[in-house]
Amino acid sequence: MSGRPSTRSVVPQPGMVSFIGAGPGDPELITVKGQRLIREADLVLYAGSLVPRAVVACAKAEARVLDSASMTLEETHALMRDAALAGQNVARVHTGDPMLYGAAREQMCLLKQDGIPCRVVPGVSAAFAAAAAAGASLTVPECVQSLALTRLDGRTPVPDGQSVREYARHGGSLAVYLSGGMPDALVRELRAAGVDEDCPILLASRVGQPEEKLAWATLATLEKTAAGGDFSRRTVFLVLPGEKACPGAVSRLYDKDFSHGYR
Repeated sequence: MSGRPSTRSVVPQPGMVSFIGAGPGDPELITVKGQRLIREADLVLYAGSLVPRAVVACAKAEARVLDSASMTLEETHALMRDAALAGQNVARVHTGDPMLYGAAREQMCLLKQDGIPCRVVPGVSAAFAAAAAAGASLTVPECVQSLALTRLDGRTPVPDGQSVREYARHGGSLAVYLSGGMPDALVRELRAAGVDEDCPILLASRVGQPEEKLAWATLATLEKTAAGGDFSRRTVFLVLPGEKACPGAVSRLYDKDFSHGYR
């Protein structure tokens, strides 16, 4: 038996692909974990049409940092697959939260078919960033205790029973995504649901970025506010009936007469 070392090549273990939520655009509105994984990645793919370059500026000098805005699903998959199969770690950076109105699901399916491990690091979605920027509460004690994240019909249709009109009838808060260019259609849906004309609506565009725009309107003034403020198609609308219906409502969490197990 020869004592010579084996010349067989060692196949590296696949690297990890991390789908990272970049938040609404502020480089500081990303989780500590997400930023660490970007710093450690050998390949960083980010959606440059939505994610500012500053969010991925923390990548190491030797990393490949590529803008995926002009790439197809097959092209981004090939890049991630080849890097991961070579033993490299990949950071796939998406705007907001990767699992809300994103394309992470189909990318993960392709990776799993190739035996490549992947994971998701959540991010701050635009609705929550907008509410925080405006100091607006999405829920109000004893008045509004539900929030629906939805959208208007567009190139991607909304299934029956899940329209803005249907959700608005419940009287809860609404975060309306992917509908920035259709304030007139939003007004029609809300009126058909019986929403009050003076219901407060927040318009928020590019939250956390230098171009951030926030404006309050009502159902009656929404179209005029959207047109006059030059809001982009990336605008998120927050329909907040609790801001008017229960302006003085106070949580019982810190009420001295309210018994509970935890504060």
